[in-house]
Amino acid sequence: MNSTAKVVLGIIVLFFIVKTCGSCDSSTSRQRSSSSQVSKTWQKSPVDELIKELNGEQNFSIILFDMDASESGKDYRHQYQVLIEKPDTILEKKTGWREVSETFFSQHINDMGMEIASKKDGKLTKQAVPAGYNHYVGNEKYGRWENRGGSSFWAFYGQYAFMSSMFNMMTYRRSYWDDYNRGGYYGGSRGYYGPRGGSPVYGTKSYTSSTTGKSSTWASKPNTFKDRVRSKVSRSSSQSSRFSSSRSKSSSSYSKRTSRSSSRYKSSRSTRSRSGGFGK
Repeated sequence: MNSTAKVVLGIIVLFFIVKTCGSCDSSTSRQRSSSSQVSKTWQKSPVDELIKELNGEQNFSIILFDMDASESGKDYRHQYQVLIEKPDTILEKKTGWREVSETFFSQHINDMGMEIASKKDGKLTKQAVPAGYNHYVGNEKYGRWENRGGSSFWAFYGQYAFMSSMFNMMTYRRSYWDDYNRGGYYGGSRGYYGPRGGSPVYGTKSYTSSTTGKSSTWASKPNTFKDRVRSKVSRSSSQSSRFSSSRSKSSSSYSKRTSRSSSRYKSSRSTRSRSGGFGK
C-alpha cells in the first residue's frame, strides 16, 4: 500500500473513532440528565420513614387512615394509623398529616382503610390488604370465627373488641379471608380488594361508606372534587410510566448501537493490522 493510501485510511479510521466517542459522550450526557430528573422527582415516602422509625419492632401494621389533596391539585397528604403488636397488648397511634408525592398518592388512592405496609415476625411486606388480615384475623389469640346467618365472620374477644370498629369487621367473612390466604395473595405484592370478578369489598370506596370512614377528610370531599383528583393523578401516573418505558427502550437501543459500533471498530482495527499498520 502506498503512502497516500495509508494516510487516507488513517484519517478515515481516526474520524470514525472521534465520531463514535462523540456519540458515547452525548448519550452519556443524556443519561445523566435523565437520571438527574428522576432523582429530583423521586422522594422517600412517609411510609418508608415510618418503617425506619419502627425498625426495632418485630410486628407492626401501617394503615392508610385518611388522605387529602389541595384544590389546586399540587399538594397531597396522607394520615396513617400505626399498630404495634406487643406480647400482652396492641399499641395504636395516628400520625399527623404527611406530605406525599403525586405518584405515591396515585399508587394508594384506592387503599384507604387498608394496611399498606407491615412487618410480621421480622419480615417486612408492602402490600395493600384489608387491615388486620396479616396479624389479627384468623389468629386465635385475638378472636374466633362465628356463624351468623349461614356465613362465618371473625369476632374479636372482649379485650380486643375495639378492633372490630377500627377495622370495619362486618365485612370480614371467612370466605374472603380464605380466598386471600389460598389465592396466592398472602405475602405477595398484589393488593387484595375482595374476590375476583366482583366489585371491590375493601378499599377507599367501601371504607368511606363505613361507620369508621364516614368521618374522614376524604369522605367529606364532594364527589366532583375526588373524581377530578383521581383523573389528574391517573394521567400523571400514565405519563410517568410512558417516560420510564421510553428511557428503558432508549437505553436498550443505545447499548445495541454501542455494541455494533464496537464490532465495526474492532473489524477496522483488524483490517489495519493485516495491512501492516501505519508507517510501514
